[in-house]
Amino acid sequence: PKPLCSITFQLAIHKKLVTMAQTVPLEVKWGKESFTFDFVVAGGVKGLKAELEEKTSVPADRMKIMAKSKGLWKGVLKDDFDFSSIDLASALSKSKGGPLNLLLMGSAAELTGPKTKTVFLEDLPPEEVAKVQEPSGLENLGNTCYMNSVVQCLRIVPQLRRGLDSYHPSASSAQAMFLMSLRETYNQLDRTSNALAPGALVRTTKMAFPQFAQTGPNGAPMQQDAEEFFSGLMSIAAGELKEKSQIKAALPFASDDELGGADNLTDALFGLKMEETLTCDEFDGKGAAGDDKMQVESAAGPIEPPVKSYDLLRKLVCNIQGGSDGSAQTNVSHIAEGINLSLNGSIEKRSEVLGRDAVWTRKQRISRLPPILCVQFGRFYWKPTPDSQDHAGVKCKVMKPVAFNSILDVYDFCSDDVKKELKKSRDKALQEEEERINKKLKGESKDDDAEKMETEDDAELQAALAMSMQGDEEPPKPVGPGLPANFQGQYELFGVVTHKGRDADGGHYMAWVKASSNNGKVEKIADSEEDNEDWYVFDDDEV
Repeated sequence: PKPLCSITFQLAIHKKLVTMAQTVPLEVKWGKESFTFDFVVAGGVKGLKAELEEKTSVPADRMKIMAKSKGLWKGVLKDDFDFSSIDLASALSKSKGGPLNLLLMGSAAELTGPKTKTVFLEDLPPEEVAKVQEPSGLENLGNTCYMNSVVQCLRIVPQLRRGLDSYHPSASSAQAMFLMSLRETYNQLDRTSNALAPGALVRTTKMAFPQFAQTGPNGAPMQQDAEEFFSGLMSIAAGELKEKSQIKAALPFASDDELGGADNLTDALFGLKMEETLTCDEFDGKGAAGDDKMQVESAAGPIEPPVKSYDLLRKLVCNIQGGSDGSAQTNVSHIAEGINLSLNGSIEKRSEVLGRDAVWTRKQRISRLPPILCVQFGRFYWKPTPDSQDHAGVKCKVMKPVAFNSILDVYDFCSDDVKKELKKSRDKALQEEEERINKKLKGESKDDDAEKMETEDDAELQAALAMSMQGDEEPPKPVGPGLPANFQGQYELFGVVTHKGRDADGGHYMAWVKASSNNGKVEKIADSEEDNEDWYVFDDDEV
């Protein structure tokens, strides 16, 4: 053993070194890890915790530091502890020249990298930029707003896009070139975030529709009607897209029964099969009784049976002025009122029983519903001017406002057979809603997240359970192609073409298209139940 004077001399030297250098070696054990570093005493507790946070990522407020070496502090190190109150040289001597041992307790802050890699727009190709930015507009190439607005509204109809993509004409007719140009315009819009000049589409449009090539006295292109362009587009598509493969590409799960005889893409997507019933008014409604065979004599006298026929339309009309006979003057303030007026009216027609012309009541009802429903607001009409010099008449516009909602319910406009099938789904939905409300009032309902999770995880089980609960109840029959099995006759608004201005031969067309995503946040409009959705306004090249 060394002499006592030698030990005292070494302690004095060590104490002097600690005082001068102001650093002490520390070995900190943290869980299964241990690390050694030189601690600057002058930094105090704050400096020690900062050093440990840098090495372990444990936040300073979560740290609990305890001393394992003798001669330091007792218990957990407090923030106001003064290191000058302890003899660090003595503590180092007791550790036999080794580092002072500390114990650190505390969990590190969770370090998570970004869920998705950060990519800057400048580094993306143009077609990828177009997917993340607002949709691109179409330049106006001389009063072509009528075409731009319709094209933008139909752009987000996936069934139409799939049908166009499957179109490969064998001949280069004006109609084929128009459809191919429309398809290429859509593809170019998808690949760019800048406004597109639809030169090829304008040229092929004027080739397919010569009336759209008209020019004014100054040689500038004349303003055209957006509805006429839409109807012309539908007619050309009906004549060109007639292959079953094209209908299958647009509606892959539609059966022949659901198509109901639709032999082209236009009628499969937009076609409404209409059931029209004509009843002679002079028989006081008796013609509605009996079968469809004419009954000339009966106990009540001669009876004119109703005349039933079927027609195919590609849009409904909201009659703003009045009834479909053109003479009624009814104040229309809502789209449902205008549609109802257009489906009902009176005409003058020969009665075989009476042997002369008579007034007949005309009633139309939908017997097959389409997946895409178009409604035309009848704002433009031809007003005769018998007192004018040329007696040619003038084209006018109805300026009165007509309200419409985001959901259009067509149940009341359907035939009895279609109503019967829709009612099954509507009654079922009403029953489920009542059960949900009752459970909520009793405190038995689950929160929305739980219900959503259960629906997603057990979709097949829920479907099998629903089928087993139906018993002998007959499921609804399809009422149109591409419609959900539980369709209730309600259509959601996704696009609107508007005309701005009082002049029917002038003004400006714009398209309003519902955004496909609202970033998961959909608020209500004021105190109503209407969702405040995001919409894009396509004003030619400005969006």
